[in-house]
Amino acid sequence: MQENFKSGFVTLIGRPNVGKSTLMNCLIGQKIAITSNKPQTTRNRIQTVLTMEEGQIVFVDTPGLHKARTRLGDYMVKVVRQSVADVDGVMLLVEPVDRPGAPERELIDRIRALGAPAALVINKIDTVEKEKLLSVMAAYGAAYDWDAVVPISAKTGEGVDELLEVLGAWLPEGPQLFPDGAVTDQPERQIMAEIVREKLLRELDKEIPHGTAVEVTQFSQRDDTDIIDCHVTIYCEKASHKGIIIGKGGGMLKKISTQARQDMESFMGAKVYLETWVKVKENWRDNPAAIQNFGYTED
Repeated sequence: MQENFKSGFVTLIGRPNVGKSTLMNCLIGQKIAITSNKPQTTRNRIQTVLTMEEGQIVFVDTPGLHKARTRLGDYMVKVVRQSVADVDGVMLLVEPVDRPGAPERELIDRIRALGAPAALVINKIDTVEKEKLLSVMAAYGAAYDWDAVVPISAKTGEGVDELLEVLGAWLPEGPQLFPDGAVTDQPERQIMAEIVREKLLRELDKEIPHGTAVEVTQFSQRDDTDIIDCHVTIYCEKASHKGIIIGKGGGMLKKISTQARQDMESFMGAKVYLETWVKVKENWRDNPAAIQNFGYTED
């Protein structure tokens, strides 16, 4: 490791569906966080790691700040609020809209209390005229004195190199926090579960995917082979939802499983034998024991 090596934590916050997970994946050049066009896709705090010659940035992705309606929602909001503490920098990701809403105002208050360097990152600039950005910058500039304002497109990668330069300048000198090659603190088993949940979010409508949880009951490599056995149970809150997830003749579950297996094999670099089951666990999102059992813990 070279002298004057820098390392630190940068958290990424914003309202639901603003593109935080897409930006996270873009920053590290690999898909780790799941994405969908539905709000509240991310439920937990996810750390990803970018190691460069001059330093290492640990990005902390968080759920979108929203009005909680279940105990799971309460947990997600608490994760967001805690993640703004004890970091070396904060990115507030917003859409190119020149009226900061209540979630943005609350997050700006927390940034102000923290006192760490903060960047306003305006996402989805590929969807608006450049002139629109001036009014967005003015509106947010009136709300807070940002250390940097960086317009980007997490989808196309535009502006991301400039953002990395800003973040790298904030890092304090320190040792490498994760070994070379590490890209996340998530266990492989958890990533497999999240891949399945992503497909549920993408393929199912309305409230159904938000009422699902995924548990990996077996994740092992066969002796003397590269084949990985992955057994997954999908939980939903209603019997009627179970029928929709399975689909006519098992068609929907097969579609979800096929898409998930392909992403699993891409991530693991190995053949995956995936088996999926669907079970009903009524109102699990308001059951503290079930929430913890599915991995949504405060540790």
